[in-house]
Amino acid sequence: MSSTLPTLLFTAFLVASLLTRWWLATRQIRHVARHRNAVPDAFAKTVTLQAHRRAADYTLDKLRFGLLTSAIGTAVLIGWTLLGGLDALNRTLLASVQPVVGDMAYQLALLACFALIGMALELPLDAWSTFRIEQRHGFNRSGWRLWLADHAKGVLVGALLGLPIAALILWLMGSAGRLWWLWGWGAWVAFNLAVLVLYPTLIAPLFNRFVPLEDGALKARVEALMTRCGFAARGLFVMDGSRRSAHANAYFTGLGAAKRVVFFDTLLAKLSHGEVEAVLAHELGHFKHRHVAKRMLSMFAFSLAGFALLGWLATQSGFYVGLGVAPNLGAPNDALALLLFMLAGPVFGFFVTPLLAGLSRKHEFEADAYACAQSRPGDLGSALLKLYEDNASTLTPDRLYVRFYYSHPPASERLAAMGAL
Repeated sequence: MSSTLPTLLFTAFLVASLLTRWWLATRQIRHVARHRNAVPDAFAKTVTLQAHRRAADYTLDKLRFGLLTSAIGTAVLIGWTLLGGLDALNRTLLASVQPVVGDMAYQLALLACFALIGMALELPLDAWSTFRIEQRHGFNRSGWRLWLADHAKGVLVGALLGLPIAALILWLMGSAGRLWWLWGWGAWVAFNLAVLVLYPTLIAPLFNRFVPLEDGALKARVEALMTRCGFAARGLFVMDGSRRSAHANAYFTGLGAAKRVVFFDTLLAKLSHGEVEAVLAHELGHFKHRHVAKRMLSMFAFSLAGFALLGWLATQSGFYVGLGVAPNLGAPNDALALLLFMLAGPVFGFFVTPLLAGLSRKHEFEADAYACAQSRPGDLGSALLKLYEDNASTLTPDRLYVRFYYSHPPASERLAAMGAL
């Protein structure tokens, strides 16, 4: 493979994705700002002008910050690749680490150093988002100590989980022959399934406190709903989401017998029992329609294609040179191939976003319909309105922005679909 082709393709897709992001974001900014001072007719009786303006201001702040982070992210990506940042890091470790600890430890050190540098670059942006934007709009409840502790725990968990699977995949790349990518994909699938089983009981409690749902009336109502729907879970839990944010949510977590239902304490504080039941019925709708299984299978299929592509690219010198890295001569290139693929992959995958978002919106409509059949339709509609208002979600998004990005339909479309039922 010539090194010119990867450079041209990478540059073309990078520029196209950046321009598309900026075009869609500026459309959304103009559209939300234009409708800031008028509540849509469909919500005139249920949403105040003050709440509507608050949602618009929050949305605009996040969008403008998103433009900044997009520009910074693009600059960092170019720095790692075409400007030689990854090559410089690799040369440094190759000269100082590899002769002392050997090939495998050198490759793991390369992955770890790359991850730590990336996290250090992202920390100021995350701090600004948390303590400036989220705090300005009344959502942040986290202090600096908790924020720093979360990041420290994240590094620890990432190292404990990431380094072993990285070492296994690197070993397969070097020892399993031409079909290493198939064995590597199998290891990746097994790792993800294991994390799904372990997350509820071993990982999530490191960051949040989970207590059994104590509201007897609500518990009876939720258990009756799950019995009607043929769903079994290991327990019903309340999570202290209010320690960090005022945003509300509910979700299922785990796999197989390890599944559990989790409610944010902020959700229970804002919704009635009927509304909580309707929100849970919506989540059960995803399981009834096998949306979770379908998404997992789709993710595994995409990852299989990715591993197969990486299996070919890792043997092409033009792949490395075209993305700003000189291949190693006296050491393995497997970690370099992984990092370059991780850097370049999202650039090419960006234009698949609207397809995945459209499929997700279809699933949300199906889950809404199931919830309306299993609970009072009015409860789901009122719960959605409360959540949209409390989370300051705009009621006036741009149509093209929705079609490209939104994984959930906008409120107007969801309520209209419920009304049609």
